This record gives sequence, structure tokens and C-alpha cells, in this order.
Amino acid sequence: MKKQRKHKWVFSARFRRQAFGWRSKNAIVRVKEAVKEIKAAARKDPLLGAEGAVLLLEKFSPALEQVDSSSGAIGTAVNNAIEALVPIITDAPADGQRRGKWLERLWKAIEEDDIPYIERLSDYWGSLCHTVELASHWADELMTPVRITWSKERSAGSSYYMGTSACLSALFKAERYKEILELLALAPYSFWSYRQWGVKALTAMGKQTEALQYAEDSLDKYSSPVAIAEACEEILLACSKAEEAYSRYGIEANQKTTYLATFRAIAKKYPHKTAKEILSDLVASSPGNEGKWFAAAKSAKLYQEAIELAHSSPCDPKTLTRAAKDFKMKEPLFAVEAGIAALRWLVAGYGYEITGLDVHDAYSFTMEAAENGDCRGQVLKRIQSMVASDTSGDRFVGSILERELEISGRKEKTVERNNS
Repeated sequence: MKKQRKHKWVFSARFRRQAFGWRSKNAIVRVKEAVKEIKAAARKDPLLGAEGAVLLLEKFSPALEQVDSSSGAIGTAVNNAIEALVPIITDAPADGQRRGKWLERLWKAIEEDDIPYIERLSDYWGSLCHTVELASHWADELMTPVRITWSKERSAGSSYYMGTSACLSALFKAERYKEILELLALAPYSFWSYRQWGVKALTAMGKQTEALQYAEDSLDKYSSPVAIAEACEEILLACSKAEEAYSRYGIEANQKTTYLATFRAIAKKYPHKTAKEILSDLVASSPGNEGKWFAAAKSAKLYQEAIELAHSSPCDPKTLTRAAKDFKMKEPLFAVEAGIAALRWLVAGYGYEITGLDVHDAYSFTMEAAENGDCRGQVLKRIQSMVASDTSGDRFVGSILERELEISGRKEKTVERNNS
């Protein structure tokens, strides 16, 4: 019988030890390419894909050890890769012996992960074990070092062990929930990364009320209130207590990178709530930042509320100008008010890297909307009043608007002469 030919991975040669210099850009590209290659292989042969995933995880730290990780970009790329590779390994139809070898290789990689790059792999250890029996075996292996690390004799010194998360994850997969809580009771600190397993254990035991309290008791200056709120929200939603989940954790649990994204995340998760209700609650939760919710109100077609917010506190003039441009035909009166708000905040000195073109655009789109809304004369008077109130030192915006008003005035006189 011929020996099966060993698969040649393209990424393998690229991820040699110290293969990358300090710049992260090329390394990030190679990480994404490697994950793509493994996914493609896994679709045809799940076992081969899992072998590739294990190999890549082994190679990450040695290959990337010289890359500058200060920006967090390479760390994010590796974490995203881990999230993509873990299911490939977990779902592969491997027997116990093969999976056991994978885990031994991965554990060695974690132990040698000096930077570290793959420490998050420990959080998925129970899933990687795949079976209750293998998870229980690893829990037994890791529990003693955790107990020693958290013992009173060691609490005054170092109390960190790289296998703690892996141990808790394995215990959870093995359904040894009480042991998770007993082990966590020994911890000299209440890090959420560990205590989240206590919340999961209590939830799995059907003790949702205790799980919520356990999670809230985990909040300290080192823990993420958003992560804790997410866990609590998930418990209540699973119990069909959407109203309680919303009122207690809905806003904090769904904080995104932008105000609009936060609004959309909450609206999607709580369809029984009207957009107006959600917007009102979000605005109330961030006093002094009302204007930041303009885009959210606009996306929900709450135009009147959007304009009120735009005038309540500083709002990005460029965002308001885009609204004036986008809505000058279909909602001209809304576009006028958005444009007026943009000009107001420009005159007041708000906006990032504002140029003369930005001022010109805000004025032009506002006037186009005014033409469509049949209120040109009124809008001109409002802008003139705004310019007259500009008392800033350089009058950068005011002087540009004065020229725009003069040009508009000359055009109107020309039109009048031609029509007479």
C-alpha cells in the first residue's frame, strides 16, 4: 500500500520562526491568507483542515515574535484567526487518539507562547476537547496547578497560571459545574475572565437568579462592565424576560464603536421596542451628548427628533451636511434644518479639520434644499443672522458665508433683471 502523500500547506513556509519584521501590515495579510487556505481545505476534508489549523496555531508565536504589537492590530488579527480556526478543529470528525495529540501540540504551543499571541486559545479548551471524557481528563490535569497557584501560601506572590482558563473551560465542558464554583472560591481576585465560568455554571444548573448576582458581584475596576452586562442580558433573554433584560442591561450590553451602531444593535435585539423609545432611552443615558444621536434618529426616520438633537449639543457638521445633501430632494425641510444646524456648529467653531469647501458644501446643500422646500427667503435670513452673530477671532466660517451670500444676492438680481 502506498503511503499517503503529506499535504503541503502554502502558509507553512511563510510562518517560519521570526519570519516577519517589526511591521505588522504584511503579517496581518499572511494571517488572513493562511486562515482562508485552511477554510478552503476544511470544506473538502474536515480532518485535513483541522490539521492545518493546529499547525498554524503552533506557528503563530514563533513567526510573529518580532512584530510590533503595540497598536493591537496584529493581536486582533490573531484573535480573529483563533475564532475562525477553533470551530474547524472542534467539528472535525477525529477519534480520541488524534484529538488528544492535537491538544498536546496546542498545549505545548500555549506553554511556549511568550509574547503571548494565542493565550485566548485557553478560553476554548473545553470546545477543543470535544468530548466530556477528554475534557474531564484535561480538567484533572490542570486543576492541581490552579489550586496551588491560588493557595494561601502563594497568594502573597505570583498567582497567575496560564492554564486557569483552560481548566475552567474543560470543567464546564465536562459538566462539573459545582467544581467550577468551588475552584473559583479559592481565587485571590475576581477577574471576570475567570468568574464568567461561574456564571455559566450557575446558568447551566438552572440557577439564573444566582448567576445574575454572581455576575454583578464580579464588577470591579479591572472588569469590563460591558462584558458583564452582556452575560446578564443573555441570561434574561434566554429566560424570555426581554423587558427586564432591556431595562437592566440593554444599553450597557450593546455599546458599539459608534452611536448609530449602538442604536441599531439594540433595535435589532429588542424588536418589541419602538425606535422612538430606544432613542429616548439612549439620549437620556448620555447627557451632554444628545447631538451624537442625530444619525441614529435620522436612520429611524425620526426627523423631528433628529433636528432637536442636532441643536441640543454639538453635532459633527460633516454628518449634518451629508444629511442635507442626501435628503435635499426627498425630505427638503429636514435637509434645510440639518444644513442650518451644520452651519450653526461651523460658525461656533466645531468640526474636525474644517476647510473652506466644507463650509461651501454646507451652504450649497442647505440652499438647494430650501429651493425644493420653497423657503429660500426664510433660510437666507436665518443664515444672514447667523453670520452677523459670528464674533470669533478670525471669522473663518463667517467670512466664507458672507461671500456665499453676496454671490447668491448677485445671482438673484441677475435673475430679476432678466425676468423684468
